[in-house]
Amino acid sequence: MADLETVQTKRALSLDIARGSMLFLIILSHIPLFLYTIEPGVITKVSGSTAFDHFLNFLMEIIVDNRARPLFAILFGYGLVMIYRKQSERKGAAEAKRLIKRRCWYLILFGAILAGVAGGQDILMTYGIAGLLLISCLKKDNRKIKKYVLISTVICILYIPFFWGGVLVENQSYGLPVELTGQETYAGTILERLVSIPIIPLFTHITFPVIPSVLIGMWLGNINILIKPQNHLKLLKQLSLIGLTISLVGAIPLVLINDVWFPNLFTAGFAYGIHILTGFAGGLGYAALFGLLGVRMKNHRGVILKAITAMGKRSLTFFVLHEVLTVILLSPIAFNLGASLTVTTSILIGIVMWMVTLSIAYLMECRQIAGPLENYMRYLVYNK
Repeated sequence: MADLETVQTKRALSLDIARGSMLFLIILSHIPLFLYTIEPGVITKVSGSTAFDHFLNFLMEIIVDNRARPLFAILFGYGLVMIYRKQSERKGAAEAKRLIKRRCWYLILFGAILAGVAGGQDILMTYGIAGLLLISCLKKDNRKIKKYVLISTVICILYIPFFWGGVLVENQSYGLPVELTGQETYAGTILERLVSIPIIPLFTHITFPVIPSVLIGMWLGNINILIKPQNHLKLLKQLSLIGLTISLVGAIPLVLINDVWFPNLFTAGFAYGIHILTGFAGGLGYAALFGLLGVRMKNHRGVILKAITAMGKRSLTFFVLHEVLTVILLSPIAFNLGASLTVTTSILIGIVMWMVTLSIAYLMECRQIAGPLENYMRYLVYNK
């Protein structure tokens, strides 16, 4: 995330566009988790009540679900390489690794506070742990990193679809129930959230291809593909086309379930596993697409692009802000809008939230105000 950036003067446009856009996808993927009064649809989706609801669910499963998470992981791995390179030049490899370990531990702490105290959906703990596990790979060459990507991806392919097949068989339904009743209070749920803190990242690492996604980010970082995208146009086009094609094809079985295809529960869960695995390719395709966009937009920076890049520079701050706002607006512990929203209105809420916070990011950029959490992270890591 942007807290992993060490240089503020010369930024990578493609990287900031990707980070800012990623935050919008994350909002859209997390909001359905609070629509607890609507019948479950397929996995985390709720059933649509209108044709337009069904269309939006279709778009979410094709474009957003299980695609935002691997994009996040890829950008995280890319950021680790940037820090390691910069700090190695300044202070040596040993000190660079020490600083990265400190960042990862503080990311875990931030994520624990977000999940346990604020009640948000955490991914900070997950990627902080991934950084600690993969820190030794930062000194490896790309030949070895690609080998690790292949091995870790094959391992995920061998068990993730079967795991999710078993989950749906155990669940006895296509849809996973939302664990909200409308009677929750902040005080009544905080203990449960605190207890779940160590479970959340463990579950995510087991059930999603986090490690290969972070490794792919390291590979991309080693070749500077988003820092100097103009030098990698052919590769960016290939990765974008191949990654997004695999992502689209892999999403089709899940999209068909419960509308035109009614498989048994294990097959439905297996299809969700395929959706997850091909979303890994989708995250790579998105990263490459944003690289191409950065080249095209380099000399045409309008207000909207400036706002998105401003949010990308402050992605840690705005990720946490979005999660907290989602809980406040939709959760029963606060305004409880999740009880009355439909699929369509919930997505509209997400769009409005992103646009409002995008405006805040733009104003911060115009006034040269850094993200407060980015500043605090730098203070903690560098003891400044």
